[in-house]
Amino acid sequence: MPSLIDLNLEGRQVARHRPWSRTVVDSAVWSFAVKMLSERQWQLLSLWGEPAAVHMALFDPRTAEIGLISLDCPHGSFPSVAAKHLPALRLERTITDLFGLKPDGAIDDRPWLDHGQWGVHAPLGARVQAETPPPAYRFLPVHGEGAHQVAVGPVHAGIIEPGHFRFTVSGETVVRLEQRLGYVHKGIDGLIAGADLASAARLAGRVSGDSTVAYALAFSRAVEAAAEIVVPARAVWLRALVAELERLANHLGDIGAVCNDAAFAIMLAQFGVLREHVLRAADAAFGHRLMRDVVMPGGVARDLDDNGKAAFRDALAAVRAKLPALIELYDSTASLQDRTVSTGILRPALADQYAAGGFVGRASGRGFDARRTLAYAPYHQLRFDVPVLTEGDVDARIWIRIREVEQSLSLVDQILDRLPRGEIRVAPELPDQACEGLALIEGFRGDILVWLRLQDGVVARCHLRDPSWFQWPLLEAVIEGNIIADFPLCNKSFNCSYSGVDL
Repeated sequence: MPSLIDLNLEGRQVARHRPWSRTVVDSAVWSFAVKMLSERQWQLLSLWGEPAAVHMALFDPRTAEIGLISLDCPHGSFPSVAAKHLPALRLERTITDLFGLKPDGAIDDRPWLDHGQWGVHAPLGARVQAETPPPAYRFLPVHGEGAHQVAVGPVHAGIIEPGHFRFTVSGETVVRLEQRLGYVHKGIDGLIAGADLASAARLAGRVSGDSTVAYALAFSRAVEAAAEIVVPARAVWLRALVAELERLANHLGDIGAVCNDAAFAIMLAQFGVLREHVLRAADAAFGHRLMRDVVMPGGVARDLDDNGKAAFRDALAAVRAKLPALIELYDSTASLQDRTVSTGILRPALADQYAAGGFVGRASGRGFDARRTLAYAPYHQLRFDVPVLTEGDVDARIWIRIREVEQSLSLVDQILDRLPRGEIRVAPELPDQACEGLALIEGFRGDILVWLRLQDGVVARCHLRDPSWFQWPLLEAVIEGNIIADFPLCNKSFNCSYSGVDL
């Protein structure tokens, strides 16, 4: 069985790409990689474009190897990945929207991010003048006696991001769900190209607000890999601290919110209080509730003093004091269990096919966790477990969050106890020559990938891939056969990011 390392022998290896290699291949090798994906030997980490090339990041689950291949597209096309590997579909459509590159053999030629409001097609490529007005979006047809459609969104009743959900139902049972996203497209790919390091880092930290630490960490690690920047040890540990605090706050909020969608509002209130303890401690220690702009290339922007440590100790004590009783309340409330157990089941095979990360994947048997699998610093020196279940329902996704809360509480304790002294940042110096970096880190939703090219003192190109790219399609799958009233419950149990995939 060929490995990802073998691909390096099949093309031209790009110089100064770190820490994993990037190889420019021909269409035959590209198609071979697609075949390996279709046979589930390898998994897709991401797929993205440039004006005249496409790139694909791959993962071998047997060896934990990561490889990156590229294909030049002088004629504006490339062999479709999605035609044989469905998880690539929305990423492939995005390449066409942004860069105008066409996948040969495409199974879906509809736009994804382009809603016909830009005035041009392929804004980062040929910039072709757009038609006016744009044609209506074609939702997939469903045929069957008694089937009818229910349209929800893009504007919703709560203070949430916009997204359109087109349900086809028979009675109360969902036959198909189709999503339409892209309403909060921000142009991140275009804004970050040519930006200086400080501006690019700020943009990266704003891809998805609830994951600002994770995105800043992934971006910073990609820069540091490309430019061979060594980060001070204290900064490495402080980064892990803020990453675990972000994970802790989001999981606490999610547990309460999922229960609220099952009409058990007391859990939303109680877990909201626990989340507030963490956010207030973060604000006291780092000057921002979400710890935005704390992580940056070269280290961190703010140090942690004794008052900050005390704030975190107090917040963790408050969470530990209340958490066991709340877990018992969840587990012993029959009406709540009736809504969550056996609802929205994601089959392990499907989670594996889509390389679903985070609590979505781990609740369905996929144990990948970038902190453990890739063992990046300082996690290789910390003790923690990666909880995995196989039931794949709403209940399992709640329990994974609960177990991860417990693990994050332990990790924060370990980091505070072992935090080394020293500097918190080095000034990042970018080399004169072009260089490229790739980073994969664990956010609260799952693995976040950042690839970038540094050239002439700026970020020439950057691709940021949210875990939700591979989770949103799975939400469509798990709601089938459930009643439409259970969609909010399933949706919140996934808690995919709209902003993270709308770029």
